Amino acid sequence: MASSAQLKDLESGDQDVDNYEMDGTVKPSEGLLAKPLQEDPPEKKAGRASFFFWIAVNTLATIAIVFTNKAIFEDPSFKKMQTSFASFHFACTTLTLYFASRPSIGMFTPRRAKFLDILPLSAAMCFNVVLPNLSLAYSSVTFYQIARILLTPLVASINFIFYRTSLPRAAVLTLIPVCLGVGIVSYYDTLPAGDKQAKTTSPIGVVFALSGVFASSLYTVWIGVYHKKLSMSSMQLLFNQAPWSSVLLWIFIPIVDTVPRFDIVPGSQWTMICMSGLFASLINLSQFFIVANAGPTSSTIVGHAKTCSIVMIGWITSRRSVSDRSLLGVIMAIGGIIYYSMIMARSGKKA
Repeated sequence: MASSAQLKDLESGDQDVDNYEMDGTVKPSEGLLAKPLQEDPPEKKAGRASFFFWIAVNTLATIAIVFTNKAIFEDPSFKKMQTSFASFHFACTTLTLYFASRPSIGMFTPRRAKFLDILPLSAAMCFNVVLPNLSLAYSSVTFYQIARILLTPLVASINFIFYRTSLPRAAVLTLIPVCLGVGIVSYYDTLPAGDKQAKTTSPIGVVFALSGVFASSLYTVWIGVYHKKLSMSSMQLLFNQAPWSSVLLWIFIPIVDTVPRFDIVPGSQWTMICMSGLFASLINLSQFFIVANAGPTSSTIVGHAKTCSIVMIGWITSRRSVSDRSLLGVIMAIGGIIYYSMIMARSGKKA
């Protein structure tokens, strides 16, 4: 059989159809030699290399920011500074997008939205960041990441209830083991571990995780609504949200945050905070290139790769044994969400 590349060449007229054998070989014609298969131009190779580079940056930065933030929240001085920390991240995002939108760089053209139009989305963005951060502070990394998988069934439910967006029956069925898997991890991860050094999840961590998933689901649905409402790209929308989200959190910092004594905070802690801001900027910057160049399938694969990596590293660093019963829940949740994505890809719908 002929390869797909060769068939495309035939359809585009790059090879003489009369000289093409069904076994994929090319025979010489009278007085003419068949054209050799052309290699990709250097520009295309460079674009492909750039795409994989930004995928690597996005994956590594996402993994790094989770474990960096976890290390920061292990310090009691910063565990109760969630709003300040989120406001700092929003400021880093705003600064990154500002430079990315400059004419000399030209990654996107900024557009302004009215304050009252963007206010609900900016408020939702605050909950979308603060609640998951609280979950990370009071949970193991494994549970934190597994709980985030619930975003998919919850977003699907919201879209069905409010927008009558349906899913294939097979896709709905795959979400059952996803929810059961998260439930199993939630139960066993909150039990006292035999090894006192093993990291577990507190009950309040579960509450923050589920609240964070609900807030993130609403935020995800609203993003789609605001894309259409304001006719903006993802970068344009984020550039309007981030600064107002940062400012909104300033109101709550004096009320809910416990400010540490900065004179006793070690220099390594400030280094990690700066690194966290850098990782946040890299995630937003690399996401632009991934969305612009990747299809839904590629983006989904990248997302699953990040989830599996964070869960695996989190499991190792938490010192949980392979015989731990929550491992069954991890396998069910990840396996279910991957199978769900495969079904949605085959059906031609967004996962």
